[in-house]
Amino acid sequence: MSNPFSLSFGTRPAELIERPVQASEITESFLSEYVNQRTYMITGVRGSGKTVLLTELAAHFRERKDWTVIPLSPESDMIHSLAAKLSNTRQYYEVFRDAKINLALFGFGLEIDGEPPVTDDETAILRMLKSIRDKSGNVLITVDEVTNNENVRKFAAVYQILIREEMPLFLIMTGLYENIYDLQNEKSLTFLYRAPKIQLKPLNFPAMADTYENTLGVEHKTAVQMAKLTKGYAFAFQVLGYFTYKDDNRDYRKVITKYRLYLDEFVYEKLWSELSAKDRNIIICMAQTGAETVLEIRTETKMDSNEFSKYRLRLIRKGLVDGSMRGRMVFTLPLFKEFVLNQMEYM
Repeated sequence: MSNPFSLSFGTRPAELIERPVQASEITESFLSEYVNQRTYMITGVRGSGKTVLLTELAAHFRERKDWTVIPLSPESDMIHSLAAKLSNTRQYYEVFRDAKINLALFGFGLEIDGEPPVTDDETAILRMLKSIRDKSGNVLITVDEVTNNENVRKFAAVYQILIREEMPLFLIMTGLYENIYDLQNEKSLTFLYRAPKIQLKPLNFPAMADTYENTLGVEHKTAVQMAKLTKGYAFAFQVLGYFTYKDDNRDYRKVITKYRLYLDEFVYEKLWSELSAKDRNIIICMAQTGAETVLEIRTETKMDSNEFSKYRLRLIRKGLVDGSMRGRMVFTLPLFKEFVLNQMEYM
């Protein structure tokens, strides 16, 4: 039997802890009789399961006959890609032909004798969506790992117009919190600011323990210890499961070094490189002193209240610390404290 756990980002592993609450919020909103929300943003730290949840949602809507799912890359001309992919949707090919939408100039393969060709992407998209709407169809656009770049800004501006025209469009985007935050604060895209953000929290601990117990054949107590070692971090859940599965005795204690090194190399080094000097000062203080209260950390870092609040919020948004307990800050990622201390040895 192949390893049921995965070391790859974004792929759907055989053993998956689902997020039914978040998934239901989106599906129920999109499928309600009176739709009041057409856009959702899924955010979280790297490896928190954003892409996996997006994939699950896309699969759910693909199973519905009246829905078409179109994935777009934020690194391409998203408007042109949307026009191209819509025109190549098999279930609506005849619909577009009947509506006499000539897309020959785009090289999309749909040419209507006697009809002038559509000459721009936005017109083509609008005409195709009107035809889909007339057939009571819907289009879900998915964008993974969105950033605030020109492609995304142009697409978002056109999407906003199409929504105002009451086109049957829906949108789910995933991204790191700071990237989504930057995009939502674009002056011309304020509608995105009102779009609900789903920030992925730690996985359910009992569900993780049950999966470890049933898949690896370990005792329940051991499975609970493994779940705690991941702190609910989705990527860590997969990495620990993967290396434990490969161990002949399924002993997670023997693979902790591999587990730690894999998290360091594939996640933590990247997170560390993106931190500012003052971000790092706070993180280092927490790791070296073990301080968890805001007062202790602020005193050690010699920051006034206003300055500290700014950087505390940044670290919470980056998913590195949990500030949900009043007056306290704790690390959210497993063995991240140990990673920071190791970094300090070579600074």
